[in-house]
Amino acid sequence: MEYFGIFEGLFGPFVLISFRSYTGILMFSALNSHHAVRSSIRMVKSMMSNGTNTSFGSLKQINAGVLNVGYAEAGPTDGPAVILLHGWPYDIHSYVDVAPLLAKAGYRVIVPYLRGYGTTRFLSSETFRNGQQSVVALDIIALMDELKIEKAILGGYDWGARTADIIAALWPERCKALVSVSGYLIGSQQAGKVPLPPKAELQWWYQYYFATERGRAGYETYRHDFAKLIWQIASPQWDFDDATFERSAAAFDNPDHVSIVIHNYRWRLGLAAGEPNYDELEKRLAEGPTITVPTITLEGDANGAPHLDASSYARKFSGRYAHRIITGGVGHNLPQEAPQAFAQAIIDVDGF
Repeated sequence: MEYFGIFEGLFGPFVLISFRSYTGILMFSALNSHHAVRSSIRMVKSMMSNGTNTSFGSLKQINAGVLNVGYAEAGPTDGPAVILLHGWPYDIHSYVDVAPLLAKAGYRVIVPYLRGYGTTRFLSSETFRNGQQSVVALDIIALMDELKIEKAILGGYDWGARTADIIAALWPERCKALVSVSGYLIGSQQAGKVPLPPKAELQWWYQYYFATERGRAGYETYRHDFAKLIWQIASPQWDFDDATFERSAAAFDNPDHVSIVIHNYRWRLGLAAGEPNYDELEKRLAEGPTITVPTITLEGDANGAPHLDASSYARKFSGRYAHRIITGGVGHNLPQEAPQAFAQAIIDVDGF
């Protein structure tokens, strides 16, 4: 165990403690701080088990919008709703250890497969396989409507964080609070056309690969090898085993997976068109709307994927806000690598 000390945070003092299997930030009252430190250490010790779950059990399916969505559900049906959104190239198993923690705390947890992943399917073969950012967010709004969820706490990383950010920005009445790994990820085609310094461009190599037909064919042929390489690059200190990877890799066998992924990255660069009926939403997103709901942003200290320093996006969150760096070699897939820290952020932001 490493005890880093007591620090003054936005909402009072906090203690930063690190174990080899758990690293997190725990808040406590300025009063009785000595007792709070001891209590926090005891709580962290009780949460040291990491990566203990391998399955959600049976999944559910529901028609929502243009999709039949596959999703996992945990916790009481009358509990406060939490929707957890995965990224690329990952799947719902990023939350396989987060969901039980939140369910035990009384939350109703919904973890859907995004379009192009797992058991989620398009209802019609005629529907354009669109991966643009606003459409993925609308999928989640449609899912909330069908599940009769008026408002939820949203959490995500990578594509999931972008989707959660968009819902919080455009439909704040549907988002009670937000936990977003790597912060503010809303983009635009205009921003995607701006060149970066060479070292930064190198980190996006796969985006440029996907811009070519060779890239599409390569991803179609080697999607599992490709995904494993991204996992290794994005989380260089995460010692995941083959079984952990294969559980998620099965989600990439979705018949629409390659089409959605390729369209998503080509759309970002302005190399593929979106659908005209979403132009107004994309126009609003291109303006960089401020997020007003209570938010905690997270970052792993060993994130090998492209990401910005929190100081560059903190102003985008105008409501109650905190940023936490999760240490201990935590990479891009933060919920799966540090499930206790992610679950704690959900619980804490609910109390903002």
